[in-house]
Amino acid sequence: MKIIIGSKNPAKIKAVKDVFQKYEAEYTTIDIPSGVNDQPFSDEETIKGAINRAYGALEAGDGEIGIGLEGGVQDTEYGLFLCNWGALAVKGKTPIIAGGARILLPDAVAAQLKAGKELGPVMDAFTNKNDIRKKEGAIGVFTDGEISRSDMFSHVMKLLIGQYEYRKRTVE
Repeated sequence: MKIIIGSKNPAKIKAVKDVFQKYEAEYTTIDIPSGVNDQPFSDEETIKGAINRAYGALEAGDGEIGIGLEGGVQDTEYGLFLCNWGALAVKGKTPIIAGGARILLPDAVAAQLKAGKELGPVMDAFTNKNDIRKKEGAIGVFTDGEISRSDMFSHVMKLLIGQYEYRKRTVE
C-alpha cells in the first residue's frame, strides 16, 4: 500500500506512520498546500485544509491513500479553542474525515491569533523555542507534555483508519 502524506511536518508524519504500522506500507511525504489561510479560523476551514491536503497528496504522489492533517482554531463564546482535523482520501471516493482534541487557548495567545498572527510563530515567541509546531505543538505546551502534537494527530489518524476499515468491510 502506498500512502502519501500531504505534509513534511515530523509530528504529522509520525502520527500517520504510528497508526499505519500494522500495514505493509510505503510512505511518501509531500508538502501540499492546504488551500486555506495559514491560520485556519474555524472547523470548516480546518476541515477544508485537511481535505485539500489529502486529495492533493493523493494526486501528486500517485498513491492508494492520501492523508491530510490540519490544525486550526475555533472561536466560541467560551474562548478560542485549538482544533485539529484529518482527511483520508482514496481515488473515486468521498473523503473520510475526523476531528480530534480541543483545548482552550490562553487569552494572551488567543488575542494574537485574533489580531491576525499564526499559531506556530506565536507559540515560538510564547515559549522562547523554535519550531514548536514540528515538536510538541501548542497542545504539548498547554497540557504540560501529557499530549504532544503527534499524539493529537495519532488520535485523528485512528479515527480515520477505523472508518477506512469499516468502509472497506461494509461498502466495497
